[in-house]
Amino acid sequence: MSPTPGSEAVCSAKGCRARATSALLWNNPRLHEDSRRKVWLACEDHVGSLGDFLGLRGFLRSTVPVEQIPEGAG
Repeated sequence: MSPTPGSEAVCSAKGCRARATSALLWNNPRLHEDSRRKVWLACEDHVGSLGDFLGLRGFLRSTVPVEQIPEGAG
């Protein structure tokens, strides 16, 4: 989920409340249009494991810094 303006970005990993530094942009091609991007936020400790999870399923499209989440992603 994308952070709302003025809020702190929190990691999407289960049970993690650390500040997110990366955004994993993904979509499920069976459910979403090719241009749609969903967002998982990740702290330094979880960017790899969340990226691996999405990548193994063929869902990961890109990883960007939180500050560079494209408008309309989410």
